Amino acid sequence: MSKQNKYIVSHAPFWHDGSGIRERSYHTILAALPAVLMGLFQYGVPAVGVVSVAVGTAILWEWAMNKAMKRPLTIGDGNAALIGLVFAMLIPATTPWWVVAVGTLIAIGIGKQIFGGIGGNPFNPVVVSLSILIVSWGHLVDFDTALVSYDFAFNPSYPLGVLKYFGVSAIDDFSYLGLLLGQQAGGIGATFGLGLILGGIYLILKGCVRWEIPVAFLAGVFISALIFNIVDPSRYAGPFFHLLTGYTLIGAFFLAPEDSSSPVNPIPMLIYGAGAGVMTVLIRNIGVFVDGVLLAVLMMNLVNPLLDKIRPKALGKVG
Repeated sequence: MSKQNKYIVSHAPFWHDGSGIRERSYHTILAALPAVLMGLFQYGVPAVGVVSVAVGTAILWEWAMNKAMKRPLTIGDGNAALIGLVFAMLIPATTPWWVVAVGTLIAIGIGKQIFGGIGGNPFNPVVVSLSILIVSWGHLVDFDTALVSYDFAFNPSYPLGVLKYFGVSAIDDFSYLGLLLGQQAGGIGATFGLGLILGGIYLILKGCVRWEIPVAFLAGVFISALIFNIVDPSRYAGPFFHLLTGYTLIGAFFLAPEDSSSPVNPIPMLIYGAGAGVMTVLIRNIGVFVDGVLLAVLMMNLVNPLLDKIRPKALGKVG
């Protein structure tokens, strides 16, 4: 009997550079560390507790969901730890442990696993979770109330809250350099703008994030805020204020570009990022929510499948 060679045909990609989910997760965690470490330094032991509970419970819920659904264990790929870390970055250091645990349960269970696991979720799991918490226990994740009596090591500012209640004239008391260096009340890892920018650049250079979404998002925020400011400077803040406050920078580099819920083609990426940026400023200026990043990202997640249908004409195709 003659020997025959067996050829195995598999689906694309046929050439792989060796990177995978684990590498992307750990690179993203590494990129987030500067902002997280600054938050731990500013908020102290309570922040360490929140981050520890968030990461630990996210991994626990991932393991439990894998077991319950009889799927292979995926806690080793780092994605659950990343979800827990980003969730902790967005909430106050005063958040009760049970709220943190419920938040990571929503992120892993409803935001991710219910759709089949990583790659199947149509919405960013962290954004879904925090949006539900804001509706359910808004006072516990509202920085203006949760951190009003917190013992800071510096003189904090509440820029978005001040803008809402006292108007644009109060912005003169803020230092843009101070805002960039994290001297504002906010999420544990969402206030150190310089660290978030450096982390975002690292992700772009590593290829974990395409530049189109962050750049288009920041451009959308800048241009729309500038238009509002030109129309009525006594009522609407300037573009740099919107760029350096709230969830803007963490939204640009860590929320909007989430793989499963964002486009994969260049033109849709630009539209997606710009749309989220414009929506953010619209919600802040004329909406009822102080920070519109979360709702803006959710809205663009919703239209993501439609945007990804915009693609170049195939070579050789007759119109």
